[in-house]
Amino acid sequence: MAKDKTRQICIVTVTGKDKVGIIARISSVMAKANVNIVDVSQRIMEDYFVMTMACDITDATADMDKLHRQLSRLGKELHLTITFQHENIFKMMHRV
Repeated sequence: MAKDKTRQICIVTVTGKDKVGIIARISSVMAKANVNIVDVSQRIMEDYFVMTMACDITDATADMDKLHRQLSRLGKELHLTITFQHENIFKMMHRV
């Protein structure tokens, strides 16, 4: 990444029943679009999967709309709720 580029961070949140391959499938979507995952927080609460992922889309080969559509399709396929939003929107929605 060039030093003069401002990083564009997006936040992916994932919730739903835990199953094998969730992180792998989401990471695959990101890797194919040249999105760098910069932070991941994940836990299992009973059988419930909860993950927050910070992604740098500065050098992505897909725009936010395309990534959002891909993640929405994946969420439906895996029966998960997946949200994808710019970091600034995420911060505004989660302020105390």
